[in-house]
Amino acid sequence: MQNFSKTVLDDIESINKIPAVAHILEIVCRTTGMGFSAVARVTSDTWTACAIHDEINFGLAVGGELKLETTICNEIRQHKQAVIIDHVAEDPNFADHHTPLMYGFQSYISVPITLKNGTFFGTLCAIDPKPAKLKNPTVTGMFTMFADLIAFHLDAMEELAKTERELKKEQEIAVLRDQFIAILGHDLRNPLNAISTSAQLLSRLNLDERSGRITKIIKDSSFRMNGLIENMLDFASGRLGEGITLSRTADEDLEKLLLQVVEELQAIWPLRDIKVSFNFDYPVHADGKRLAQLFSNLLANALNYSPSDSTVEIIGLSTEKEFNLCVINEGKQIPAAAMDRLFQPFSRGEVEPNQKGLGLGLYIASEIANAHNGTLKVSSTPKKTCFTLHLPFTNDNNK
Repeated sequence: MQNFSKTVLDDIESINKIPAVAHILEIVCRTTGMGFSAVARVTSDTWTACAIHDEINFGLAVGGELKLETTICNEIRQHKQAVIIDHVAEDPNFADHHTPLMYGFQSYISVPITLKNGTFFGTLCAIDPKPAKLKNPTVTGMFTMFADLIAFHLDAMEELAKTERELKKEQEIAVLRDQFIAILGHDLRNPLNAISTSAQLLSRLNLDERSGRITKIIKDSSFRMNGLIENMLDFASGRLGEGITLSRTADEDLEKLLLQVVEELQAIWPLRDIKVSFNFDYPVHADGKRLAQLFSNLLANALNYSPSDSTVEIIGLSTEKEFNLCVINEGKQIPAAAMDRLFQPFSRGEVEPNQKGLGLGLYIASEIANAHNGTLKVSSTPKKTCFTLHLPFTNDNNK
C-alpha cells in the first residue's frame, strides 16, 4: 500500500468533496467518446490521480501516481496552457512524444486547473487508445468550464476551511478570556471583602474630617468594585454555559430590596436627587437578589450619565398581569449606533473620560431580564433616557 503525504491526502479529499466531480468525469467521457478521464494533482514532484472515470481499464486508481517526467501534465504545469491531441500518430508535435508511446493513447486533452490566487493545482484530463475529435469550441469550452468550476469549488473550500480555523481560534481565545475573567473575579473577592470590612470598621471610629472622607472613598470604591466583580462573574458564567441562574421567591419583599439599592447608591451620590415611586400591590414571583442587581446597574448607569443637578426618577409597578420597573434620567440622547449594541458585552457607546468600566452592566441586566422571561428595553430622546424592565406574569413565572 502506498504511503501518501498529508498534503496529497488532503488534495484527494478536497477533490472528492466536490459532488460534481464524478459527474464531470462521466460527462467528459460521454461527450468526447473517450474511455478515461481524471482530475490530477500536479506538483513539481508528483502526478497523483485525485478522481477518475475509467471505462478502458487503464489501471490507475484514486491516489495512483505516475512518474511526473512521463506525463504531458508536467509540461502543462510549466506553460499553463491546455494540450489537445485528436490523433497522436498524425500530430507532428506529439507523434514521437514519449508519453503517448509509453501509455498507448491516441487522443488526449488536458486543461489546467488554476486557483484564484494563480496557483496551479493540476489538470482535468482525458485519454483514449482511439483518435477523437477534440479540437472544437464545444469540447474545449466544456473542459475549460469544468476546470474553472473545480477551481472555484477548491477556492471556496479553502476559504471555508480558513474561516473555520479562524473561528476555532477565536472560540479558543474567548473561552480562555472567559475563564480568566471568572478566575480573576473569584480571586478579587477576598481582598475586596477585606478592604470593605476594614472601611466599615474605620467608619465607626471617631475620625477627623479628612480621615472620614478617605474612609468614605474606600467604601464607595469597594461598592463599585464589588459590582464590577459581580458583572464579571455573571458574564463568565453565561459565556461558559451556565447562564444566569435564578432562585425565585414568591414572598420576596422586592420593594425593600430595591429601596436598599437606592440607599446604597444615594450614599455614593449624596447630592443627587433620586425620586422613587413604587406601587407593588401584587407579589412578584422572581429572584429578588437578581432584580436588585439589575436595578443597581440601571440606577448607577442613570446617575453616571445624567447632569449632577438633575433628578433620576424610578417608577415601579406590579399588577395582576405584569411587573414594570422604569429608571428615567435626563442627559444626552443615546446615539442610534450605540443603541444597536447597548446590551452587548464590552460595549459602552460614547463614554466620558471619567466614566470608565467594563461595559458589562447593561449586558448583565439584559441577561437577568431574559432569565425571568422578561425584556429590558430603552428609549432615548434629547431630553431623557428611560430603561424599562417588563416581566409578564405567566404560569412559568409563578412556578
